[in-house]
Formats: sequence, C-alpha cells, structure tokens
Amino acid sequence: MFRTLGKKYLETALIKLIFVGLIIGLLIAAFLPSAVPAVAVLGDFFVRALKGVAPVLVFILVMNAMAQKSADAGTSMRPIVRLYVVATFLASIVAVGFSFIFPTSLQLQIADATVNPPSGIIEVLHNLLLSVVDNPVHAIANANYIGILAWAILAGIALHSASDHTKVVLNDFAKMITKVVQWVIRFAPFGIMGLVADAVGTHGFGAMVAYLQILGVLLASFFSVALIMNPLIVYLHIHRNPYPLVWTTLKESGLYAFFTRSSAANIPVNLSLCKRLGLDEDTYSISIPLGATINMSGAAITIAVLSLAAAHTLGIDIDLPTALLLCLVSTVGACGASGVAGGSLLLIPVACASFGIGNDIAMQVVGVGFIIGVIQDACETALNSSTDVLFTATAEFAQRAKEGTLKAEDLVPEHED
Repeated sequence: MFRTLGKKYLETALIKLIFVGLIIGLLIAAFLPSAVPAVAVLGDFFVRALKGVAPVLVFILVMNAMAQKSADAGTSMRPIVRLYVVATFLASIVAVGFSFIFPTSLQLQIADATVNPPSGIIEVLHNLLLSVVDNPVHAIANANYIGILAWAILAGIALHSASDHTKVVLNDFAKMITKVVQWVIRFAPFGIMGLVADAVGTHGFGAMVAYLQILGVLLASFFSVALIMNPLIVYLHIHRNPYPLVWTTLKESGLYAFFTRSSAANIPVNLSLCKRLGLDEDTYSISIPLGATINMSGAAITIAVLSLAAAHTLGIDIDLPTALLLCLVSTVGACGASGVAGGSLLLIPVACASFGIGNDIAMQVVGVGFIIGVIQDACETALNSSTDVLFTATAEFAQRAKEGTLKAEDLVPEHED
C-alpha cells in the first residue's frame, strides 16, 4: 500500500501537490490550531534541508558551468548572447522598480535581533570584498554565497583547461547535486503545508495578504517585461512591429513552458518553432539550449523582488547604487539558476548576502517563494523560455533588416504539417 502511494506521489505533478499542501495548511490553521506546532516541524525540516543543500548546489553548478564553457561560441551567437544578458539585467531593473513602488513586508521569524544593515554602497562593497576572499570551505560551511560564487568561478576557470575525463566527472557531480535538489524539492508539498499552517496560525490570515502582494509585484514585473520591455528591445533591433513575433513566442512557447515549468523540457518546442520561423538551424540549435541555461529574465525578477522584500521586512534602506548592485547580482545569479523547478529561489541567499541578510532569514524567504511558486514559477518559466526564441529570432531578423530582406510574413511561423 505504501509503495503504491509513494509511486502515485512521485508520478503526480509537483505543482498539484504543492497546491494541495497549501490548502491543507490553511485548513489546519483554521480548524485544527492545536495541530499547528506539530505540522510546523515539516516546514522547519524543509527549510533546513534547503539551507543544507543550497551552498553546495551553487558551488558545483557555477564551477561546472565555467569549466564546460565553450571558448568560441561563434560570431553568429554573440548578438544573441548579448540580448540574453542585457534583457536579463533590464528585467531585474524592472523588478527593482516595482519593488520600490510597492514595498512588501513578509511574516518572517527574525530570531536574530542583531541584523546590521549596510549604511550604503561603500559598506556593501566593503563587505562584498571581504566575503569574496573568505576561505572556500568556511564559505560553504557558513553559507557565505558571495565567497562561494567567487571561488566557484575561479575553480571553474582553472578547470577549463582540464582533461575531458575531469570535465565529465565534474558534470556528473553537477547532475548528482541537481538530483539531490530534486529530491528535496519533492518534499516541498509537506514543507509548504507546515510553513503555511505556521504562518497563518501565528500571524492570522493577514500573512496571506503579504504573499498575494508580493505575487502581484512579481506578476506585474513578468507581464511588463513580456509585453512592454521585450517588444521595445525587438523593435529597436528590427524596426518593425514586434508584437506578431512576441505573441507567437508567448503562445507557442510560453504556454507550453507555463505548464511544464521547465526551460529544459521546453527545448524541443522551441527548436520546432525556430524551424517554422525559418531561422538558421546552425544558430538556433546552439542558442536555444544555451538560452535554457543563461537567458533567465524571470529568474532575475524573482531574485530581485524577493530579496528586496526581505530587506524591506528588516527595515533595511536600499539606496540607488545598492539597488543597481542588486540588479547585477540578480543577473549573475539568474544565469546560474538550477534547471529544476524553483531553481531560481535557491539563488535568493546570494542576493540577500549583499544586504548583510543572514542565511536563516534568506531561507525563510525561499520558503515564501515556494508557497507562491504555484503561479510564480509557471509564469517565470514561460517568460524565460519564450524569450529564448524571441531573441534568437530578433538577432537573425535584425541582420535581415540591415540587408533589406526582412518581410512582415517572416515574423509569423509556418503552420506545422
């Protein structure tokens, strides 16, 4: 019986299980308040597991990405990669803007009353430099994500010239830690049940209002990037009405990604769409898999919004230079986001570290991210995956526009046979 239930649990979509866990958590808080302390243990267990695996995840994934990085991606890839990186950075700026306009406070357990927020950009940079040169073992053990990121990049660059066998082993380690993260995230429905029951049981249903507000900020950022910023970028490159292409990518790529919640799983869909748009196969066969790894506008938005929510909750004032630094950290973090569902959430501690926010608080924010992830992660993935095709097409269409060969019908794909 237990084996059958376990098999059924593993076969059921995680998004459905998280939704069920959220509802059960609300019901327990409303009708069985005496059971809240016992159920809250599940939430604590889930957050502790995330805290344990996240430092190792960041170190291995970033190191592997730097070691495997191709030295020459080809001239045709440069404008596409430029679009990927610039759009991700601009998306983080949009997210920061919405976060300043609609500041959100979260219900967090702030046990450490000695949180010392930085006074400004000088102190932020000072703390940043000290964190960078931390002992690598100490950085991993104490979740110093800035130090972890720095040592991972250096180690990856050093391993770039290693033998193919070494790179295969390193890639296997990256797959191993990703699998472990998938196991931890499979426990998310129980963790969400405990976190929701504890939050509502302790702070009342007012705690859910903060979740809805931060979800609203995230959705506003996602839609602004998808429907305003990205079309503007496309227009500046091809000097044509961008919306036929934008709607095509959202409908034929974003919609699939919304339900699969995986940029990697959406690669075949994107490759097929690129083919029907008449793009160069030698280019899109590289740019689409690459985009599923580094083109993460949605992830940058998530990292920036939730990190600023943590800062606002702790009463940390963020000046403009510090906000721009957050945009840069969010962009770098988004490019290194794990390919698993909710992978961008595990990069939030990297951004929080820029504000002097400890790992305990940051991981509670990650827990909040999983609570709203039923909608957030689906929209984030839809934005990420659809722009892989959008910017691949934009780069090629911009070249055609220069040559005077771009036609209006090129922006609409051929029908599938």
